[in-house]
Amino acid sequence: MLKQAVILTLALSGSACFADEVSPNQGVLGDWGGLRTRLYQQGVDFQLGYTTEAAYNLDGGNEHQLRNADQFALGTTLDLDKLLGLSRAKFQVTFTERGGDNLSDEAHLGTLQQVQEIYGRGKSPRWTQFWYDQVFFDDALDVKLGRLGIGEDFMSFSCQFQNLSFCGSLPGNVVSNWYNWPVSQWAARVKVNFGTELYAQVGAYQINPAYLNTDNSIKLNNPDGTIGTMIPVEVGWTPNLGAVQLPGAYRIGMWYDSASQPGVATSNGTAIMQSSESGFYLMAQQQVTGTANARGLSLFANLVQADRDTAFIDQLITVGLFYTGPFDARPQDEIGFAVGRTHVNDRVADAERLQNAAGLGPVPVQGSEYVAELYYGLHAFSGLVLRPNLQFVHDPGGVIHRGRPSASAPFGGSRRTPG
Repeated sequence: MLKQAVILTLALSGSACFADEVSPNQGVLGDWGGLRTRLYQQGVDFQLGYTTEAAYNLDGGNEHQLRNADQFALGTTLDLDKLLGLSRAKFQVTFTERGGDNLSDEAHLGTLQQVQEIYGRGKSPRWTQFWYDQVFFDDALDVKLGRLGIGEDFMSFSCQFQNLSFCGSLPGNVVSNWYNWPVSQWAARVKVNFGTELYAQVGAYQINPAYLNTDNSIKLNNPDGTIGTMIPVEVGWTPNLGAVQLPGAYRIGMWYDSASQPGVATSNGTAIMQSSESGFYLMAQQQVTGTANARGLSLFANLVQADRDTAFIDQLITVGLFYTGPFDARPQDEIGFAVGRTHVNDRVADAERLQNAAGLGPVPVQGSEYVAELYYGLHAFSGLVLRPNLQFVHDPGGVIHRGRPSASAPFGGSRRTPG
């Protein structure tokens, strides 16, 4: 009986941090003989990144396989104050391309969340960011317009973990019409800052499944197919606590999706259409030891609750920690550990039980999938981070007992695609 999967993975990515007078995005390629610093000081900052995630299933699935997924990203930030004299304005353009293979599907792990978060949304180049941002009234009002991903601003969370349960803006890993990186759509976001620690923001994002098609991935047009608007709202508090000013981030938000969509309930075998859907999320992250933004322990917890009338996966809960600088000789290295629970809507499980009772099965009855991940982030040198990690998935697909799926007709597979 397939009840668990153990996955050994390795991620490679770029990361760097520099002083204000030079680009914070310098990495393996350095300063280009001083050219990059001069461009940055004049208002032009380039970003070039590559991330690759290799994964091997030690246990679980049809067979042991090694699969790799990757992403290239090329971006430019234009400081319009320096370039054009537009105070507190900037323009961002980012182009991405993803490739590789998805171990969750190819090894038939049957997981609800992918074990390689970088995989998804097609093996094609994409316009991922194309937006203008303007700050008004001495930082009190921030307006962003253009092609945006929702997760850039709403429930934004790190992506150091490789399992999708713990990566990025988590509603996008549960809700069908919440598009995260690398997908973007025409949108607007308005943010009001109440001092330096408290803010509130609201956005309006076009919902158009045509943006998921690779035919539209490198176009900045507005293809036919808009079905509604995604409206997220968030209130956040970003305090610096204690005598050493330890940073934290606390967010509460909700969303309303105006798109009509099939619900999980059925009538005579046909899904009952719902006129909209909604949900909410909670996020907390706080550094609790060490010095501000330096070596020390940070704890986090996340909750996403989706609409039970429409969502196949209706809840995602994660908790974990980051520990920066575990050794004196490695002050930039990091240890991360997290556990999470992805829950299949009870109404879906009820329908599966009825199907079995009617003799139309057997089909597995789904509940919760549990995931744990441990990684070590090794900062090898400026611009290069290696993150070997170990993932343990208990009850893949939320099924407590199920037989090993056949290659020709596997049950489940990855339900969520990042973005």
